[in-house]
Amino acid sequence: MKYFFLSLIALSILVVGVFGFRGDKFSQAPIQVFPDMDDQDKVKAQTPDSFFADGMGSRKPVMGTIPRNAQAGVMPVEFGAGRAGYYFDGKKDGTFGNGLPDDLKIGSEADMTGLLGRGEDMFNVHCAICHGKAGDGKGVVGYHLGKVGVTVPSLYAFPQDKFPDGYIYEVISNGKGLMGGYKHNLPVRDRWAIVSYLRALQASAK
Repeated sequence: MKYFFLSLIALSILVVGVFGFRGDKFSQAPIQVFPDMDDQDKVKAQTPDSFFADGMGSRKPVMGTIPRNAQAGVMPVEFGAGRAGYYFDGKKDGTFGNGLPDDLKIGSEADMTGLLGRGEDMFNVHCAICHGKAGDGKGVVGYHLGKVGVTVPSLYAFPQDKFPDGYIYEVISNGKGLMGGYKHNLPVRDRWAIVSYLRALQASAK
């Protein structure tokens, strides 16, 4: 038994000698038993890289590559930062307006159906978790917040005559109360798609 304790003490001294105590500082790099992806083969932007023949880390896109969501090779201003006009801020002559912006180019029933479909998809991804799929405020988050006395409002409480489409767009973009804004998550068109779908939910509930 005494050999066991002697071995344990020796092993402890060895471990402390190699790895040190928790919080100790060393001038040399630590021994990495499990690197956990600390060191990776990667190319940092705007830095040289000897892997390529020309020594440049930054590479040109592959011939024929088209940027995501690009039209005619030009990326649209998707998130509207710093842009003015009803399409970007929901306001007409300084006040919140009603109706869908002309920029959406809804010219047919098929266009509107596509917009509503996109609105439903984005609503279910970003909004239903709190407001519920039916928009009645009975989502998963709403259920748990209710246990501590916090309610998630039903979207039926925001009729178009009192809360214009532009106002709903503004709330989606910048948030209100406990709700955070989604202007960095949702492109402008998707926000308007959610507005249109929300109005469809309200109409279906009447």
